[in-house]
Amino acid sequence: MIQISVAVAAIAFAGLAVYLILTLRRGMTTLGETNKTLAEVRNAVHGLTQEASQLIRNANQVTRDVKGKIQTIDPLFESVHDVGEVIQTVTDSVKKAAGIEKGSGRSGAGASGTQLRVKVK
Repeated sequence: MIQISVAVAAIAFAGLAVYLILTLRRGMTTLGETNKTLAEVRNAVHGLTQEASQLIRNANQVTRDVKGKIQTIDPLFESVHDVGEVIQTVTDSVKKAAGIEKGSGRSGAGASGTQLRVKVK
């Protein structure tokens, strides 16, 4: 009877050993696939990092170009502003001169020899 118990225990141990070996092989296969996947992910991330760096460099270059162009155009806008102020000054002077002539009853700027002078910068 002891011999049969020992034989059954040996067979059970062998079955357990076979089951563990198969499970470990499946685990090794899964780990191998995981390593391959991780390597692919690393390559993809490395590629994305390079593309992102290139994109950032391009964005910085575009920003520098835009800033340079804005600095180039700034004097033009200042000149346009100055021209607008001159036109406003001339318009105000003409309005004042027209208001003075209407209020005094004269017709024309030369009726009493008064001349309208406008200075332009």
